[in-house]
Amino acid sequence: MKYCIGIDTGGTYTDAVLLEESTGKVVHWAKKPTTHHDVSLGVGNALSALFTEEIQAKDVVSLSVSTTLATNAIVENRGARVGLFVLGYVRHFKLPVVANIFLKGGHDITGKEEQPLDVESLIDTLQSLKGEVDSYAVCGSMSIKNPAHELVTEEAISLIDPKPVFCSHRVSEHPGMKERAATACLHAKLQPLMIDFLAAVQRSMIKVGLECPVTIICGDGCGAALGEVAERAAITMASGPAATAKFGATSGEETALVVDVGGTTTDVCMLKDGQPVMSNEGCRIDRWQTHVQAIDMYTSAGGGDSHITCNSEGKLTLLPTRVQPLSTTPGLPAPGTWLGDGQHNGLILPVESSVKTNDPILTSLAQYGPLPVIALAEKSGMSGITLEKRLERLLFLQKIGVAGFTPTDALHVLGKLQIGDRNIALQGAEVLAAKTGLTVDSLCEQTVILVEERIEKIILDYLGRSIWGEQQATPFLNHRDNEHFFIEFNLKLPLIGIGAAAKSFLPGVAKRLQTKASFPNLYETGNAIGAALIGMHSP
Repeated sequence: MKYCIGIDTGGTYTDAVLLEESTGKVVHWAKKPTTHHDVSLGVGNALSALFTEEIQAKDVVSLSVSTTLATNAIVENRGARVGLFVLGYVRHFKLPVVANIFLKGGHDITGKEEQPLDVESLIDTLQSLKGEVDSYAVCGSMSIKNPAHELVTEEAISLIDPKPVFCSHRVSEHPGMKERAATACLHAKLQPLMIDFLAAVQRSMIKVGLECPVTIICGDGCGAALGEVAERAAITMASGPAATAKFGATSGEETALVVDVGGTTTDVCMLKDGQPVMSNEGCRIDRWQTHVQAIDMYTSAGGGDSHITCNSEGKLTLLPTRVQPLSTTPGLPAPGTWLGDGQHNGLILPVESSVKTNDPILTSLAQYGPLPVIALAEKSGMSGITLEKRLERLLFLQKIGVAGFTPTDALHVLGKLQIGDRNIALQGAEVLAAKTGLTVDSLCEQTVILVEERIEKIILDYLGRSIWGEQQATPFLNHRDNEHFFIEFNLKLPLIGIGAAAKSFLPGVAKRLQTKASFPNLYETGNAIGAALIGMHSP
């Protein structure tokens, strides 16, 4: 008997499944925590758990990998620091970059130069950007007709600050400056992350003795080789949702919404005639529309490990960033000693491999252990924007972690989840309950409601854009609850839930939207199964 393996690495868990090659039947599955400081550890643990005395690594003929690490990085505004050069007469726009520089240059629709490239300003800007960015993106007006100015800019960068450069004409063949620039930017932003991830997968394979071919799942539902993904990282932006859609198509529903509720994000895609619907415009991740070919999907922040905070007035807020839940993070000090509002809403954690350093933040964490931001400022001598930017950088480099109260903790307190330490989750809930004037149960129930409201909004945003378009849908949906009226929706589509957190939140969402939610067999590891199925049918 020969077998295929599917892996899905998310922000919280890495799932792995072992399927019979001939039948597609799931033989074994495993769910292990994702180890962000070294992803190979979590992937290796998940792979190792699949094998038995009867089934060994030599019996595996293919390994297929999907991941939401790319989408998570975008919605949490993490990833490489990117400098974007936009060349030509264009309206200014914002993208997730460190610097957005608009220079004279560009071409017209026939490929004729509209104005000479401002090389002098380009060189001056590059001198000031050195040391501030990790990679560059370049987007010239109508470079799809004539890429000359992009190529000159690329050459100038290589001479002055030799770092990865992504030119828009190489990653998109479509007009639309903002979307083409976004596509180039996200390639530049994600490349280091994906190179590290692919290296981690290879290390894990060596560790368990796997020598089979590897397929990386792309957003269009097809597979790609390791080398192609390393060069064009953004093609993995909808990797997880593509696997989600493939698994959802096995549910037997002809028309439905497939909703994957993860730790960091919620992904939504549609089935029509039993198959995933493809996008005509390219995938959209949170606010960013791209030209990356993908299934018709929408990803936005909101999941089981989203950060729950309260302000000085006691208002609860669901933040877009993921933190490590109290209940699943061992060795935390008692929440009563650090958890609160403002700068006391999170605990900065050292990563064991990064303690030997001259960095004042890492040195302070190595000496004193986990610290809230306000205490870390005192110990490190850093504060304000300087401290904030340095913490962002250390998070990107996986040198630190952050723990805080999450919906996962609320579910533990309410007795709806039993995968971690309920006691420390309860302590955290008691601290926040005292700040908000709520009972512990009320605080946890309101936390669950915040997640349900967020998932409901993601679903309605997705459907609203598909029916009305973004310009009409956004103001309408943002004001459906106002001082004069409230609009309720009655969905004609059932929901198919995927992901470990789905069963905790989707029934409530389905009730809000007056529809039903179902959960296929092995829905907890649906993405890994979807990845394996795609890999089995890839050339």
